[in-house]
Amino acid sequence: MALIVQKYGGTSMGSVERIEHVARKVASWQQQGHQVVVVVSAMSGETDRLLKLARSIDARGSQREFDQIAATGEQVTIGLLALALGKLGVQSRSYTGWQVPIETDSAHMKARIQKIDGARLLADCQAGIVPVVAGFQGLTQDGSVATLGRGGSDTTGVALAAALKADECQIYTDVDGVYTTDPRVEPKARRLDKITFEEMLELASLGSKVLQIRSVEFAGKYKVPLRVLSTFVEGPGTLITLEENNVEDPLISGIAFNRDEAQITMTGVPDRPGIAAAILGPVGDANIEVDMIVQNVGDDGATDFTFTVHRNDYDRGLEIMRRIASELGAQGVSGAADIVKVSLVGVGMRSHAGVASKMFKSLAAAGINIRMISTSEIKISVVVDEMYLELAVRTLHKAFGLEEATSA
Repeated sequence: MALIVQKYGGTSMGSVERIEHVARKVASWQQQGHQVVVVVSAMSGETDRLLKLARSIDARGSQREFDQIAATGEQVTIGLLALALGKLGVQSRSYTGWQVPIETDSAHMKARIQKIDGARLLADCQAGIVPVVAGFQGLTQDGSVATLGRGGSDTTGVALAAALKADECQIYTDVDGVYTTDPRVEPKARRLDKITFEEMLELASLGSKVLQIRSVEFAGKYKVPLRVLSTFVEGPGTLITLEENNVEDPLISGIAFNRDEAQITMTGVPDRPGIAAAILGPVGDANIEVDMIVQNVGDDGATDFTFTVHRNDYDRGLEIMRRIASELGAQGVSGAADIVKVSLVGVGMRSHAGVASKMFKSLAAAGINIRMISTSEIKISVVVDEMYLELAVRTLHKAFGLEEATSA
């Protein structure tokens, strides 16, 4: 018998029929002798609907009240799932985040979990009752409802698994695991049986939408075995776990990409100490996050400074750069919003040389020009023109043999 925390997302809870399907899955796990704690999201699209209602009254209103409104979506689904379980003869009890309780800081709409008291949930499990917990929410020290931000139900699931010392946290979604890349871009992409926390964190941060980044960080920190499964298709899913020293581990585990990139370049900037801070300081002050940075120093003592930002921040970033270009004595500012970032991820890079060379040669052979390059211990990212996204992903997927049926 194992203690398992299961999290079901908005798509899984999208209708009464789907909620009843989830109830049958939960009941099956309990019938196998397992203790099950369930975490659910609001129905698909419900949180957006609620926030749209709030903003229609006051788009700049109190974030505390926005949280009060948004948190009601999960309160509906926990009640519906508890009813569906009861209909199947399974004893169940629904809990909002503050009834558990899950304590958070006071950063409304992006709160972080600080403490969980799992005594009630464990008592339920021992009594044969299935607790159904609202994801995405908690309670601040002053007694206010707080939400955890987009994807926060994943974080709730993992945090509960850590607090309850669960044997596994299962994330149920509309895909049957983590793939070598997006199957919609590369039909030959295959599901991974296993991947490390570190690799999954990189993939999530680089554009993979399977799991929310904070939930992966939490799982890795507290060593919670994490499994991604499909609500609708039976299968083993993908296990996310600690790195193991295995000679069969693949060189590359996956290819991630991000379409939301934009590039800004300031040319002919005098090369002197503090120039990078002078350029990026105003960008940071405007709350614009910078991703990749490249600086090239020429023989004439001038430098070209290029960086990438989220595409939504492109116009504001350009405006800021043009404003400070004259102050710095730069020659000009240019940019491009039609770029993408493509990344290779794999712990095997630590012990294998030549990955970057193979990547660059493969892209060159396909006629794809590289604009920027960034590397870390287990990833290599390149920026290319958006029109080459699918070709780049397919080229690299084939070059590194990711379609082969080897164990991951």
